[in-house]
Amino acid sequence: MDVLDELEWRGLISQSTDIEALREVMNEGPITFYTGFDPTAPSIHHGHLVQLVVMRHLQNAGHRPLALVGGATGLIGDPRMSGERTLNESEVVAQWAAKLRDQISRFLDFEGEAAARMVNNYEWTGELTAISLLREIGKYFRLGTMIAKDTVARRLASDEGISFTEFSYQLLQGNDFLELYRRYGCVLETGGNDQWGNLIAGTDLIRKAEGVTVHALTTPLITKADGTKFGKSEGGAIWLDAEMMSPYAFYQFWVNVEDSDVERFLKVFTFLSREEIEEVVKESTASPWKRIGQRRLAYEVTSWVHGKEATDNVVEASRALFESGDLTQLDASTLRDATDSLPRAEAKLGTTTIVDALVSCGLEKGRSAARRTVESGGAYINGVKVEDPERVLDKDDLLPGDLVLIRKGRRSQGVVTFG
Repeated sequence: MDVLDELEWRGLISQSTDIEALREVMNEGPITFYTGFDPTAPSIHHGHLVQLVVMRHLQNAGHRPLALVGGATGLIGDPRMSGERTLNESEVVAQWAAKLRDQISRFLDFEGEAAARMVNNYEWTGELTAISLLREIGKYFRLGTMIAKDTVARRLASDEGISFTEFSYQLLQGNDFLELYRRYGCVLETGGNDQWGNLIAGTDLIRKAEGVTVHALTTPLITKADGTKFGKSEGGAIWLDAEMMSPYAFYQFWVNVEDSDVERFLKVFTFLSREEIEEVVKESTASPWKRIGQRRLAYEVTSWVHGKEATDNVVEASRALFESGDLTQLDASTLRDATDSLPRAEAKLGTTTIVDALVSCGLEKGRSAARRTVESGGAYINGVKVEDPERVLDKDDLLPGDLVLIRKGRRSQGVVTFG
């Protein structure tokens, strides 16, 4: 199948200006396309990952990506349904733009005939005067069309309204497409479904200013099978920066998706072939308790975002924590991330018993119950069964990172650290 059929099969196409006209252009030879990323935070998240997947599919098909970091548009803020954005300081936006540039560059290939290129719209927007914007760009925009944009219309109908700053955003994004068409021959912009109005602003501007037809393509909002919003963990957004969300936490998010979402997410977020996905789904359906689909999904996505080595460490940590693996073989960083959400307590090395540890971590309500758990064979230190209630935690029990893992039964775990 061609790349547009591939994207459609994966559920990655929502709206298009003219899908068949775009197909004809792409069949004539490689095109240049772009996707924009505004630095509104110090990291991209799972929503951006959808756009990067689309970009990589297009690049793998021989088309040339332009990854645009919005150093200028990030200073303004794309209008939201919920109200006016807080404008960040220019220095902060510049720092975030640099971080996003580094992150995005990991997902694309910058060599070969379809080599990607990073661009920053501050390069041309920073030099644009108000008079130039109004005379050369603003004359092509019609107020009625701008007001009719879904987000703008909703904001205008709200009590808060919309500032001229955010209202003008679509002029800047439309101008980005025009500049990239003039500089690189870019004929396609891709983005999320919520960006449709801004994407159309660019295609209309190029048609009026250059007399040329270009294209826009959007991805749908990714939701869970029950229709609710996808992409929140206990700690908040699903960040792609390892410092904001550890590879372990990232992996666990994907491995915990519902059975009903596995097939769709394998299509959207991985590059597995149709045959591979069908096989994984078949195995997963036959043995749902093994979570085969979730594990494969988590491994594929985490490997793409954080690399194979980090992902292998995460998988080993999961095995060690939940399948009686060797905890001593884990590095301190991975072990710290893996146990970050577990209940923990501080204790004194050489005087704290397993009974004390169970109680202080909240795994048992009292010493009598804790003692019974130990004597019945239900207590573990670093995955090793302990049957002596007087067993004391000592320096030989310390794992990398100077902690001891306490377990009750198969799943209840806690961490003891020593001051």
